[in-house]
Amino acid sequence: MQVDIKYGPGNAAARVQLEPGETCTSESGAMISMSGDMQIKTTTHQKGKRGIFKALKRMVAGESFFMNHFTAGPNGGEIWLATTLPGDMMCYELENENLIVQGGSFVACEHGVEVDLGWEGFKSFLSGENIFWLHLNGSGKVIINSFGAIYPIQVDGEHIVDTGHIVAFNETLNFTITKAGKSWLSSFLGGEGFVCKFSGTGTVYCQSHNPSAFGQAFGPILKPRTN
Repeated sequence: MQVDIKYGPGNAAARVQLEPGETCTSESGAMISMSGDMQIKTTTHQKGKRGIFKALKRMVAGESFFMNHFTAGPNGGEIWLATTLPGDMMCYELENENLIVQGGSFVACEHGVEVDLGWEGFKSFLSGENIFWLHLNGSGKVIINSFGAIYPIQVDGEHIVDTGHIVAFNETLNFTITKAGKSWLSSFLGGEGFVCKFSGTGTVYCQSHNPSAFGQAFGPILKPRTN
């Protein structure tokens, strides 16, 4: 599977080229276009596996219940993928490892990658963000997206990131939820509130915009829907 990210960081789309008979698994609704002889199968999990329970767990994390599996014809083929919110996309290649991804940021992966739900504990609940994260494990390429630009932060020791700006991070990192300022009052008055303190060695992938904050700012100016 060859992945080429186009038109980022503001309106990224992923061009995925497949070898003959190769399969790519994507979130439901992510496809923009595909080759005419591309075969598509929709299941609750990976092809050939029973995964209703895992599909329900993905929904809890903010992902779709169904997943689409695109299989190229005898001459190969291509798919174009995009997401709902404008922003960036990146391709990460797993090498027998686990990448932890926030709910809503998974786009697609090679067929051999396992997509499962991880419980990060009540510390995530306290932050006001999703208490469940997707765990992508195995070997193969995965595509994730962000709201706004996506960029890596190399952690060797400790680093603090606002909870709403986290896209993904390596499993080699531990994290705790804490206050941004010296006191809880200054943290909330300053508009930061809870932050995530990472420790260890690894990479945190961040997004330049916070979807929750955007929704809170944009929501009040929307006109009520009328029939």
